[in-house]
Amino acid sequence: MHMADALISPVVGAAMLASGAGLAAYSGVKLKNEMDEKKIPLMGVMGAFIFAAQMINFSIPATGSSGHLGGGLILAAILGPYAGFLSMAVILLIQALVFADGGLLAYGCNVVNLAFFTSFIVFPFIYKPILGKSQKPGRIMAASIIGAVAGLQMGSFAVVLETFFSGKTELPFGTFLLLMQPIHLAIGIIEGIVTGFILTFVMSARPDILQSAGESKPLKAGSVTKIIVSFSVAAVIIGGFVSWFASSFPDGLEWSMANTSGQEELDSPGGIHDSASGIQEKTAFLPDYGFKTNTMNAGEPEEPAAESWPSPSLGTTVSGLAGGALVFGLAALIALVIWMAKRMSNGAFDKSKSGRS
Repeated sequence: MHMADALISPVVGAAMLASGAGLAAYSGVKLKNEMDEKKIPLMGVMGAFIFAAQMINFSIPATGSSGHLGGGLILAAILGPYAGFLSMAVILLIQALVFADGGLLAYGCNVVNLAFFTSFIVFPFIYKPILGKSQKPGRIMAASIIGAVAGLQMGSFAVVLETFFSGKTELPFGTFLLLMQPIHLAIGIIEGIVTGFILTFVMSARPDILQSAGESKPLKAGSVTKIIVSFSVAAVIIGGFVSWFASSFPDGLEWSMANTSGQEELDSPGGIHDSASGIQEKTAFLPDYGFKTNTMNAGEPEEPAAESWPSPSLGTTVSGLAGGALVFGLAALIALVIWMAKRMSNGAFDKSKSGRS
């Protein structure tokens, strides 16, 4: 559900970028209250894991479409809403800059659609009330499925609204909506089941992690090594090798666009859209999760060969590993900065107290 720049107008893009920046600043301030040293590597590892998981498109039967894990609810349930939001923002930034997955002008839209709804609406108002104080697997699974479905329905509806307010006449509101919502309902059910299994594993290994996230409090004493190692290994295996098995069918957004307008991508209107695309061409050294190919001045493009499945690719493997490492580094760095800021502010407060005594 990563939106390309051609789907939105500069005004909508700017408004959503401002909204995303404001939410990120708010999350950073709130995260200081619950940040501790154990959350620094945890935030990086979970970001890397979700990045890898998003590379796996799974086919939706009888539709010719595919979907992939959004992961926003997983991040919020394990890290808390504020760290979860920032981690997803990091994932989307790396995807846009390094892999040209999602537009730069549309970055704010993607952050709101994939991170805001799950972190600040679904997690506190749907997932937590359904889960209650119970951490039984059945309750976790029910909360995960309902929460994932709700999050994707909100996010997909937001996409339709963003294209509508951008004046994209190629995507009539009613038709686009009637295609986007059902396909993302199917994707949401699958994501919810996967989310339930992942959160059940975390609950069995360290139940206090889910409790701390739900209460927005620092983690309790104890090692998180098992969780970090488990998700690190999973990120490497999924990003490096399981990504070869991703479905080649268009995702839910592309499928809905194709059935509405007859094309999976809209033409760029030029201007700032071309400028943003030019920046991505320079920064994306692994475009579309593969190595760059020089197609300039090569005449008419050749017809692509029929894709095999699975599709072993060194470019895909490098993309999965490099992307996971970049997400881990940036997410952990943000967590580290927030933790250091918390320690500095606490130190200044302690000094002021001692000075008054």
